Amino acid sequence: MKRSTLLILSITGVYSAILHTAAWSVNNFLMTGPKAYLTYSSSVAAGAHSGMEECKFQFGWERWNCPESALQLSTHNRLRSAFFSPSPPATRETSFVHAISSAGVMYTLTRNCSLGDFESCGCDDSRNGRVACVCLAGGRGWVWGGCSDNVEFGEKVSKLFVDALETGHDTRALINLHNNEVGRLAVKDTMKRACKCHGVSGSCSIQTCWLQLAEFREIGNYLKIKYDQAHKLEMDKRRMRAGNSADSRGATAETFHHIHATELVFLEDSPDYCTRNASLGHHGTEGRECLQTGKNLSQWEKRSCRRLCTECGLRVEERRTEVVASCNCKFHWCCTVRCEQCRTLVAKHFCTRRDSTTPNHIRQRNRGHRR
Repeated sequence: MKRSTLLILSITGVYSAILHTAAWSVNNFLMTGPKAYLTYSSSVAAGAHSGMEECKFQFGWERWNCPESALQLSTHNRLRSAFFSPSPPATRETSFVHAISSAGVMYTLTRNCSLGDFESCGCDDSRNGRVACVCLAGGRGWVWGGCSDNVEFGEKVSKLFVDALETGHDTRALINLHNNEVGRLAVKDTMKRACKCHGVSGSCSIQTCWLQLAEFREIGNYLKIKYDQAHKLEMDKRRMRAGNSADSRGATAETFHHIHATELVFLEDSPDYCTRNASLGHHGTEGRECLQTGKNLSQWEKRSCRRLCTECGLRVEERRTEVVASCNCKFHWCCTVRCEQCRTLVAKHFCTRRDSTTPNHIRQRNRGHRR
């Protein structure tokens, strides 16, 4: 039991910073919950990892780029106050990390269930046999059938793992739980309907359809939009300082009453991600690579040098690097492929400090939601 619990904590990046201290909380959950859930620990770890990899992709060319410090989320009330000084701010970026990690865990559990990795789980056939659509004019309809991905199973188990350390009832804990749920709803909301035709000579007079998971990239894109639209909670700070009191819980309940279940929420404005802040784990943008040229770049990527360098008071420095790659490959009978080694110079661009004489007032630092 202990070994399996430590495996969860050591692999799952979300809890990497509080490995030894948080072990007791997860141990308590695992020892009181069904022992069968230990079977899912590797899927939980893989799901959390995929969530953070997606986070790094989504923010790869922004000032905050989902650094390793983003993984060090303390979700337990006591751990936040004892081991993080200052506490990780409840910013819009933190809300995204909670959502994408939660989505990654649910997604992986659901997918592995459909692949037959778990004895206690199988397809979701609860809709099978129901007629979902009948088009009277053309006589074509479709019915539920096949093997739908079992998101209900993934949701249930992911809640037990991801939400396990949120034992508090303060505002921060409720925000974390809410954003965790946003991630799980994203998995459901992006599911696709897949169908197979039936009929004489391929007429497709009726279709059998089932629900399947979207690509995880699509879930990441969905949550990135939610991040851009995230809602800042305006709380009564006097009542919030009451901690886990009836007054504090009342203030929180009143605030959440107007928040939609699929909307990310946060408490604090984002700090200046241009500059290094060791206490918060922000490395700043100095030394970061940016994009100026390349094929199929989006407008957001093309503006990365301005966003990461110029607007942060840094200059863009071009560095040329020699890259060796296989080229002019030919097939020789039988049966080898022979290639030449070609050397090319590749230009890359990085943010570097300006001369010390550069006036400070030209710096345009990150404010609020500017990333």
